[in-house]
This record gives sequence, structure tokens and C-alpha cells, in this order.
Amino acid sequence: MSEGYPLELRKAIRVVEETREERLKKKYRRLTLEERDELVKKWHPDYRPDTKRELKVGPSRGAIVYNEVADLLEAWPIADPSKIDLSTIDYDVDILIIGGGGAAASAALWSLYSGIEPDNILIATKLRFGDANTVKAQGGIQAADRPVDSPVRHYLDTIGGGHFANKPELVRALVMDAPFIIKWLEDLGMMFDKTGEGEMIEYSGGGASRRRLHCARDYTGLEIMRVIRDEVLNKGINILEFSPAIELLTDPETGAVSGAVLWNLETSEYIIVRSKVTILATGGFGRLHLAGFPTTNHYGATADGIVLAYRVGANLRDLDSAQYHPTGVAYPEAILGELITEKCRSLGAQLVNVNGEQFIYELEPRDVVASAIIRECAEGRGVLTPTGVCGVWLDLPMIDMIRGPGTIKKNLPAMYRQFKRHGIDITEEPVLTYPTLHYQNGGIEINVYAQVLTPQGTPIPGLLAAGEVTGGVHGKNRLMGNSLLDILVFGRRAGMTAARIVKETSSKPKISFKHLEKYTAELEKINVPKTRKAPIILPDYRGNPDYRGKNPYLKILEITY
Repeated sequence: MSEGYPLELRKAIRVVEETREERLKKKYRRLTLEERDELVKKWHPDYRPDTKRELKVGPSRGAIVYNEVADLLEAWPIADPSKIDLSTIDYDVDILIIGGGGAAASAALWSLYSGIEPDNILIATKLRFGDANTVKAQGGIQAADRPVDSPVRHYLDTIGGGHFANKPELVRALVMDAPFIIKWLEDLGMMFDKTGEGEMIEYSGGGASRRRLHCARDYTGLEIMRVIRDEVLNKGINILEFSPAIELLTDPETGAVSGAVLWNLETSEYIIVRSKVTILATGGFGRLHLAGFPTTNHYGATADGIVLAYRVGANLRDLDSAQYHPTGVAYPEAILGELITEKCRSLGAQLVNVNGEQFIYELEPRDVVASAIIRECAEGRGVLTPTGVCGVWLDLPMIDMIRGPGTIKKNLPAMYRQFKRHGIDITEEPVLTYPTLHYQNGGIEINVYAQVLTPQGTPIPGLLAAGEVTGGVHGKNRLMGNSLLDILVFGRRAGMTAARIVKETSSKPKISFKHLEKYTAELEKINVPKTRKAPIILPDYRGNPDYRGKNPYLKILEITY
């Protein structure tokens, strides 16, 4: 036993060890659809009435969204049109891509492959290129590419996992493009897990009826980003780092999106970009800490994209739903909320309560597993840390018992190192876990061409979106491995659509803040305080470093004019 756990937790671990042989002999049954539904509706944060409210402004007025999201959508623009000179354009490009992760890189590459010159493509990212949730994704990427599987099965699994709330045509595009995406990644040099004979090793994922997870150990997202980032850099595509978008620009005559205002975080200067097409690939909202949960998300995940798109008329969907990954770190608190990949459970790790009992089949859909863990803790069967954080055990040593010694170190090197740094050896000890805010299920509504839609279903000219910022692909719950697939499938489609629009557009658009007039009038009407502004760009934890059980103080980025 290492010295990572305090004495009281070591005593609790003995119960896990004493029940291990008995649990190995039994297989926990899967829940029926009715049992899943009952469990989720009783315990999942999505069903807590105090966490949400009705939107009072904008095209999706009346929709129910999380309070933290409503605060951003019912907020004044951080950009003051009266203080920004649009007469000087700093970058005049065909395609502006806002974001720095896998969706942005994919969109840039497929714009290039579709005939747009690299000098006419600009990636503008909040932090560094690659600082995104993509690199933190560990478990794998789904694709039905084996004879015993099919895109139809993948489709049905995805629709069922999303509680039948998905947009069917988007799911069809996701699963049909998946095998091609795997081949594309491999052609770029991605190192997938393979047998000695070169056969692709595919793993199980929660809610999937077949093994279709393609992995690179537990560094899958990092490996994907490595190869596509290198491709972007090698092709000479322009990248503007530390320059988040604070507002979109629109043509005052046509209403088409015609670029964006960026804010240079290093020099505190505005950057005006005009473009024929703008692609939002800004990622999710984990750093809003919905319902007071910690998060797996990178520091820049503050829902900027949905704020910007909403002001130009985009329809939003499924923002009453968020994914709380079942297995976030509950101890040690230095890494509270960080991801414990689902691949651990794919390999055989079980979830065990304080009594040493397995209480859920480990590969149920994520919202079901998260709900079960919350229930165990709420009903007194969780394990308390010395500072009062509650969790259940993820019995990782079972992996080596089931699959042979060395499996953990070989297949989960990132997890092994993450805990080893804190004195915990996951080949010998279980880890304490509790759900963590992981993924933005809903977002901007798009069509299969990645065009952003109004509530009436018509595309907003000049505006596309891809990746976690969008809604519809995953319904009310995302299956493991579909997010890495989503960013590449729809990043590709966005890039190809953007290239087509550019080739069909001869004249340069005009730029203005015309779209803000109607939006700010609505804010005025419901007396939104002028101090509430969005996007927030970065969270600020000063004065509230401990956000467990309450939302952090999110300070608006101060811009001096």
C-alpha cells in the first residue's frame, strides 16, 4: 500500500479488497430501459428544477436552459460598438475559424483540401492552438468498421443513448462518415492500438452494442490533435493565438455573418477580421461549473460560441441537458474533477460502494452510471474523504486480475501516471470517484452541411459551426467515443461547405454591429443589468477557489477602451 491515501480511506479500501473475489464471480445485470429512465429522472442533475430557468430574450425565447447558460445569453455584449473602429480591417480572409481544437483543425484542413489557399484561411484561438478539450479526451473514437458491426447499429446505439432526442440526419452523417475518418487519421500517421499482426484493436464503450472504440492507449484525443495540428502547421494555414472572439460582425444589408472582432489577450487590442464564411468551433461550457460541479474541461471552455451565435439569430437546442461524466476524480483534491476515462470500465474496473457492493453495470450509458453514483452517495453508501468530498470506489486493480498483469500500465499509461504523482498505485489500489461536468450535449442547431440554423430552420448566411458548440448530434446524452468523431466529421463538413460558399461568393461582405440593435433592445426591455456581460472569455476563481456545491465567481474580462 502506498502513502497516497490517509488512514481512514485505507480502512475503507480493505472492504473493496475483501469483496473482490466474490464480485469477480458475478456479472451485474444491465438495467431495462424503464429502470434506466427512472434512475436518471430521480438522480441526474438535468432533472433538478432549481438548476434551470426559461430564456427571456433571443430567438429561442421560452426554452429551458441551465441558469449559468441563461446568465450568459441574457447579458450585454462585452464589445461596445461605439468604441470600436471598423474602418480598418486587420485580416481580410475567405474563411475565419474561431477555435483551437479538433473541430477547428479539421475545418481548416478540409477547407484547404477543397481548394481554398492557406493564406485565405485564418484560425483564431483563445489560448494556444491545441489548448482544447480534444487533447484531454482519453477513451477513444467510435467507428463501425468491422464485419460484425455496421453504421446502422452505431446509429441505433447513438439514438438510444441520446434518449431519442437526437437530430436523426446528423446522427446518420456521424455514423456514415466514421469509417472514412478513421482511415484519414491513419493515413495522417495516427498510432492506433493494434495487434502484433497489425489488426485494429477495438474496445467496448458504455451504451454500445458492439466493440467499436479505436484508441491510442488513453491518449486518444492528444494523438488525434498531434497529427491534425501537424498537418495544419505543415500546410501553412494562418493561426492567431491568444485572440478570442468577443463579437461577430454582420453585413448590414444582407444580415450575413461577415467576420468577427477578436481581443488580443497579450496587447489588449482589438483585431477586426472580415471573412466570407465564419466557422464557430469554440467547444463547450465546462468552466461554467453547472450546478456547482467540478469539470474535466480546459480553462477556456466558457460557452463563447453559443453566446455569439445566439445574437445573430441562431436556434439553440438541448441546453437543458449536460453530460456529467460518471468518473471524475474525487480524491486527491489536487486533481478534483479530472477525468478517469471510461476505458477503465471497458477493461473491467467495477464501481463499488462503501460496503464493497457493485451497484451498477459499469458500461451503462454515462448519464445512468452518473445517476447511480449520485444515488449511492446521497443515500449514505458513499465514501467520505477527510474534507467531506463524497465518492465511490472504482476498483481498477480488477483490470490486471481479469486481463493479466501489466494491462493497466500498457493500456492506461496516462491514468497510471496521473495517480502515481499523488502516491496512488492504481495497479494495487482503487480510486475514489464522483461525477464531473464533462460535455455540452446541446448547443447551436446545425444541418448536415454544418450550417447554423434559425428557429425556422433556415441557414444563417456566412455562419457554420462544428463540434461541441453544436447541438443535435448527441441528443440528451453522448456516448463515449462519439465526441472525437463528431469534431472530425462535422469539422470536415464545415470546411467543405465553407469552401463551396467561398467559390460561389464573388464580392466582399460589409461589416457592422447591426445585429446587436435588436438584441440589446430586448435586454433593455427586461432590465438586464449593464454589469452582466458576455462572453466571459476566462473564468476567474479569485475569492472563491473552492467551488464544490456552489458556482464560482466568474469575473467578466475587463476591457479598457
